[in-house]
Amino acid sequence: MINFFEYNWQVRDEWFEWCNQLPKEELIKNRTGGVGSILYTLFHIIDVEYSWIRGIQGKEDVVVQFADFNTLDKVKLLSDTLRKEMAEFLKLNLDKFKNEFVSVPWDEDTYTVDEILHHIITHEIHHIGQLSVWARELELSPVPANFIGRKFKPIHL
Repeated sequence: MINFFEYNWQVRDEWFEWCNQLPKEELIKNRTGGVGSILYTLFHIIDVEYSWIRGIQGKEDVVVQFADFNTLDKVKLLSDTLRKEMAEFLKLNLDKFKNEFVSVPWDEDTYTVDEILHHIITHEIHHIGQLSVWARELELSPVPANFIGRKFKPIHL
């Protein structure tokens, strides 16, 4: 499962690089589908990932406001900062916890750690697909989404 987090982080970093070619107006432009803009989508991916990981850990949710991270550099810094904390947790042997149930304040149902980890991974992949559609609408090539052939950064980021 760690390889999929590494994959998502690597692809996310490539999207940050890709975004450097766009003016801020294109990054914040409200678009059809998804959660709004390119920049907000990247922010949303990070926020959701961090909230669920903290939920698994039994920690209080940290509400991060987009208004505080409304530039590409700020969203990238948020991603890098929170990733370090999450990577430390993900280095643990999560197999022993995967069947434990977790409840979070924003959802009335409970889920296993395994379900949540899968949700986090697929959530990002879903939104990366949306970014790819928007890239094509801008007549730009999206970041390649291939898993095969990637060399991943170590989890100890």
